[in-house]
Amino acid sequence: MLARVADNLFWMGRYIERTEHIARYLNVNYFSSLDAPDPRSQSKDFVLRSMMSMAGINPQEETKLKQQEVLYQLGLDPETPISIINAVRNARENALSARDLISTELYEAINKFYHYVNDYPPKTFMKTGLFDFTTHNTEMTAIIRAKMRGTLFHDSIYAIIMMGVNLERAIQITRIIQTKFLDAELSTHDDPEGFRTSYEWTTLLKCAESYDMMRRLYKKQPTSLSTLEFLILNPNCPRSVMNSLNQVYRHVCHLDPSRIKNKASAAFMVGKTRAAYQFMKVEEIESDTGGFIEGILSELSDIGFHLEKEFFSY
Repeated sequence: MLARVADNLFWMGRYIERTEHIARYLNVNYFSSLDAPDPRSQSKDFVLRSMMSMAGINPQEETKLKQQEVLYQLGLDPETPISIINAVRNARENALSARDLISTELYEAINKFYHYVNDYPPKTFMKTGLFDFTTHNTEMTAIIRAKMRGTLFHDSIYAIIMMGVNLERAIQITRIIQTKFLDAELSTHDDPEGFRTSYEWTTLLKCAESYDMMRRLYKKQPTSLSTLEFLILNPNCPRSVMNSLNQVYRHVCHLDPSRIKNKASAAFMVGKTRAAYQFMKVEEIESDTGGFIEGILSELSDIGFHLEKEFFSY
């Protein structure tokens, strides 16, 4: 397989996963604010800033945000690199470049998704279509992942795609955690008890589609500690950073088992990172949560860089 084509498969998986998380964040963050127990979390400006922060855009404090402009920018603006429409277009372009290596069913699902997003009326989306558009996005990405698992032979092609999917999942979940951590701090005004039990932790779990799972395991309302433990360290939560790293490690080892013990390899880097989290206690995270989350993002970025350098440089 050409390195260029392998890179297309890797990024196809990443863009599909990125689309889902941005869409769900817009949906959950917006509609959860309607039921929020405190005025700050209900504030439209607070919600819009949270959306932009998750996408990596940090407007000036004095900038007055307009709902329709923010939704358009994050959803259907072709000039915004991180918008949903650009992620879907990039996913389709990468799928098209590797068309002969993926199944017809998978390509057709991606192509159908592309046409849905590309043809969606921006005015409808900005005024009344947020729920419909984002819900359809998350449903279509679930179908595409099912096509990946069910219509591809589980060989190196599948490993490359799923390596991209799981790396992007870890990055997006961490970005959501980072954003909601800052939201919880802002909404509780330096009140430690209020921060620990903030409604933002419930919103965070719903953004990660993990609220029901977490409640069944802990059998209590989410707190800062239980939420961070579940979404970062729990290997059995399919959305956790730990689970995603385990999957990345499995797939990178499938591609080249001989490099596992090479200390300069991506496989060694992933293995070292997941081992550190495997034996970590959530109390260690609590002492410097913000710094720890920044550290995760930095490590995941380094892993992505090494994966591309090792397998896809051309």
